[in-house]
Amino acid sequence: MADLLGFVGVGRMGGPMANRLIDAGYRLCVYDVSNEATGPLVARGAELAASPAEVASMAETVFMSLPTPDVVREVALSGNGGLINGSTVRTVIDLSTTGPGVATEVAGKLAERKIAWVDSPVSGGVSGAKAGTLAVMVSCPKPAYRTLGPVLKVFGKLFHAGEKPGLAQTAKLANNLLAATAMVATSEAMAMGVKAGLDAKVLIDIINASSGRNSASQDKFPRAILPRTFDFGFATGLSYKDVRLCVEEAEAMGVPMVVGGAVREMLAVTRARFGAGSDFTFIAKVLEEWAGVEIKG
Repeated sequence: MADLLGFVGVGRMGGPMANRLIDAGYRLCVYDVSNEATGPLVARGAELAASPAEVASMAETVFMSLPTPDVVREVALSGNGGLINGSTVRTVIDLSTTGPGVATEVAGKLAERKIAWVDSPVSGGVSGAKAGTLAVMVSCPKPAYRTLGPVLKVFGKLFHAGEKPGLAQTAKLANNLLAATAMVATSEAMAMGVKAGLDAKVLIDIINASSGRNSASQDKFPRAILPRTFDFGFATGLSYKDVRLCVEEAEAMGVPMVVGGAVREMLAVTRARFGAGSDFTFIAKVLEEWAGVEIKG
């Protein structure tokens, strides 16, 4: 039987990843603020902890999958129930998207307690988490990368981004900026085409057979926009958070983000119009309203 692993945050992304660990034969100790999230894992044999600190007192290796940088900081460093107070934990692996600033800060604080920090943000959505086909970006010393490789491979394909804390986070922000940019630009192009009289399905097929194809045209539009379901599975608020972090980090480094800034504003508009909990494919709905069209198959 494999050693006990800890897992804090077992919601939309963390839940499927925790299930894959159980499928692979690992024993788990889990914590989440939602009993609804932990219930199915406990039913499969996972132990339920009362706090992140309790998880970190039971497992040497603890995963986190959390929604925002502030929550990651709180869970890791809280003076009351944070992971830093655990008596057993030796390695914390963060699967969240926090940005390099928070990653560096938390890594430094944990190092003072001789707890290793591993950035490991993932990309591929809920479907990738369930299927074990995520892109798993990792930044940590190479010996730790080799040691943790077998368990991280349960989630998908590994990429060693470097040894410095935050490098994997930078890679993730770059990817999510491009994904959001494709969503915004494709929505604009599709709204224009439909307004001119093109059939939306025909236009998507033309784009996907041509040089304009991208992740939005190939996946998000056929799956969630043309059928009018708008249920791709990634929240507008989270996409806005990722793009905002990317633009802020780039500006701090002196890298202009002209297009990134525009994408951030488009996500801000979508969040204001439809709410942070709306699916980020609602970007297309904003363009539909502005253009007075409906992009449907």
